[in-house]
Amino acid sequence: MASLPQSVLFCCDHNAVRSPMAEGIMKKLYGFDTYVQSVGVVSDLEIDGFAIAVCKEIGVEMSRHRARSFDELEQYGEALSGFDLIVALSPASQRRALDLTRLFHLTVEYWPIMDPTGLGETREQKLNAYRQTRDQLVDRMTQKWQGSL
Repeated sequence: MASLPQSVLFCCDHNAVRSPMAEGIMKKLYGFDTYVQSVGVVSDLEIDGFAIAVCKEIGVEMSRHRARSFDELEQYGEALSGFDLIVALSPASQRRALDLTRLFHLTVEYWPIMDPTGLGETREQKLNAYRQTRDQLVDRMTQKWQGSL
């Protein structure tokens, strides 16, 4: 089992579903042992209501999350080089992270986590898709680093 990194940046396409879920779950699992943030390739969407709902089911509060992009992260004074690990949750975010960090000595990992947006017809089917994504994130983290909800 890998040791817990000091700092992790999760990234996806819009910072509205997968990466904020990952950020919230990581904080719930590991508390203040690791500094955690999340970004998107772009930040053109608000946090997704289904993501908020399914994370609330496991005690993860996300309603105050504000989407931000890689560029906004830097504008707010956080350098990508300050993170030990960047976890990309979409192919586009992996490409962007690798491009932005090609001169830095840090690890970029790709976790193929399902994008639940657009899945399901009914509210319950949509919630189940988001639960699958949430559970994939929990499983991936607890398999990589010791911990449980």
